[in-house]
Amino acid sequence: MLRIGMLTSGGDCQALNAAMRGVAKALYERAKNVEIYGFEDGYKGLIYGNYRRLSPAEFSGILTEGGTILGTSRQPFKLMRVPDENGLDKVEAMKKNYRRLKLECLVILGGNGTHKTANLLREEGLNIITLPKTIDNDIWGTDMTFGFQSAANIAAHAFDCIHTTAASHGRVFIVEVMGHKVGWLTLHAGIAGGADIILVPEIPYDVDKVIQAIEKRDRAGKRFTILAVAEGAISKEDAEYSKKDREKKKKDSKYPSVSYELADQILKKTGKEVRITVPGHMQRGGSPCPYDRVLATRLGSAAAELILKQQYGNMVGIVNGRVEPVPLKKVAGKLKMIDPDSSIIREIKAVGISFGD
Repeated sequence: MLRIGMLTSGGDCQALNAAMRGVAKALYERAKNVEIYGFEDGYKGLIYGNYRRLSPAEFSGILTEGGTILGTSRQPFKLMRVPDENGLDKVEAMKKNYRRLKLECLVILGGNGTHKTANLLREEGLNIITLPKTIDNDIWGTDMTFGFQSAANIAAHAFDCIHTTAASHGRVFIVEVMGHKVGWLTLHAGIAGGADIILVPEIPYDVDKVIQAIEKRDRAGKRFTILAVAEGAISKEDAEYSKKDREKKKKDSKYPSVSYELADQILKKTGKEVRITVPGHMQRGGSPCPYDRVLATRLGSAAAELILKQQYGNMVGIVNGRVEPVPLKKVAGKLKMIDPDSSIIREIKAVGISFGD
């Protein structure tokens, strides 16, 4: 009997169901007597023993379904070693539930924080395989994460819609895209959506350079300017502060986000009307795009193969276009960030897009 556990942790995204389906269908196809147990609401289910046995029928018809049939939650890695309000040792509880079900392996779908805890469980002796999901595309060790392309499509559509109203009214528009620490989603959505200025966390911006880019468009007879701004975009001035001081400034700020502060600065310096659009959690929702359905299915199938070969302790990633196992110990705790000197940045600057630097 092959008994497998499965959970989805952290923020949801498109193609979680498609990836779980890929794992399950490949196992059912290639192995006999397979039982799959789904832990509900991420690591919380593993900690408190909330699970159910999943039937093969539950993996049918979910390829195109957004969200996750198992539910999800955020369980901060830094609190995993801290007992809960009742004094429960979370790590020991997870190990106990894993062993009580006599699992051969636990398949974990998640982002950066999820992979830290997955690696912790690996270090504690559990057999772990992970799949890289996040709309941020910031997991180290894989060229692409599932959920990213779907979110980029949604964000790019927001830019498409903003273009017509921006052109009609001759205004400056800011579209704030998800991404606190890295700017892959903002970069790709901004390029695809025809943004004139793209601001990402990895490249601190100078507000005067942003205004220069707006004024350059004015002189060229352009009626409007569209900015793609990541949630975590940061000015050069703020980049000089310590992380602690930046957090304090953010907490004390009268602005809901960086986009509103930037809009106020543009208004004061140029007198131009600025409008802000925040697609927000729309970027996480809806049906996965075809690219993500294919990617998630491939990664899920490869995860099943690693389970059957007992090659545990790996994340299944895309490395130079190929599906490859990547050791969890190399993935955990690392972020894949945009290199300001990378070819994509040079290429996009060459077509006249400003990064405010």
